[in-house]
Amino acid sequence: MTKQHSKDTAGNNMSEHDETTASNATAGEDEATAQGEAYRSGFVAVVGRPNVGKSTLINALLGTQIAIASSRPETTRKAIRGILTTPNAQLVLVDTPGIHRPRTLLGQRLNDVVDESLSDVDEIAFLLPADQEIGAGDRRILSRLRGQFGVERDDGGIKWKVPMIAIVTKIDTLGPQQLVSKLIEIDEFADSTALVPVSALDRDNLDEVRQVLIDHMAEGPQMYPDDQISEESPEDTIAELVRGAFLEELDDELPHSLAVVVDSIEYPDSPEARLGVAADGKAHVIVSIYVERDSQKPIIIGHRAEHLVRVRKCLRTPVNRIVGQKSRLDMQVKVAKGWQSDPKQLEKLGF
Repeated sequence: MTKQHSKDTAGNNMSEHDETTASNATAGEDEATAQGEAYRSGFVAVVGRPNVGKSTLINALLGTQIAIASSRPETTRKAIRGILTTPNAQLVLVDTPGIHRPRTLLGQRLNDVVDESLSDVDEIAFLLPADQEIGAGDRRILSRLRGQFGVERDDGGIKWKVPMIAIVTKIDTLGPQQLVSKLIEIDEFADSTALVPVSALDRDNLDEVRQVLIDHMAEGPQMYPDDQISEESPEDTIAELVRGAFLEELDDELPHSLAVVVDSIEYPDSPEARLGVAADGKAHVIVSIYVERDSQKPIIIGHRAEHLVRVRKCLRTPVNRIVGQKSRLDMQVKVAKGWQSDPKQLEKLGF
């Protein structure tokens, strides 16, 4: 179910990365050409207020987890790029932190990440949840998008410089009549290029979301190999997996006080490998888990290290897959006092 308006684009705003790869012929482009289709590619900023399902939708579209999907708000802390490749298109889905009123320096820097992500995109996916009323956060985001990407028409509507797709998430929470009313409400609110409903958890209408995003993308070259699904390094991916596992393990006790850094990945055959690594034949993933206060360390560790044990067991298979062999997750819990509002600590932790 989609609402198609006239497609207003600002042309193909290619980044430096696009320009350096434009001359590379790819199998995907060749297949699209053979079928008489124009190949489409570009960057899609996935925006919305916290906890509207941005990460869940991106993971569902890619068919694998690259971003933490959690019921807790402000889970995403960086712009994570997932690469969706089809025979006729390649979309780079940029999962952004939820736009919110910052309470700490970390919160402000998360909003800065969103600003940077929006600075050079070819398409916007604005997520609004079906199970919640349109609120001040949604209005603030729409105002921001209109100011940056919209031009007011004579009739009072908005002409978008890049396609702005309104995606109504969590439609499984509404009955048919409620859903129709919600779609009409959001259609009138957003004045978007297209409107599409989806339930990422139930995989309902995922194909339609994918097609709408492709149909409204400008023509462009394939930028990444067919099998690449993320721009993230192994260290960054593992750090996010560890943080996500602790968020689920700890319920609501420490969602914002927790930061994770992978210090190193030591392979048995590397010159830097320690004796213990070579002895057990596994790659050792050295992880530091930071909290803000000494009193929070026991919460992370748990009685008889039960939380560490469960997280290690939960992540054994995905970490093995990322490093390409059997591995051991070595985790140390450390204190970085008040790191969310300390510029030096934030820089150390990668923010």
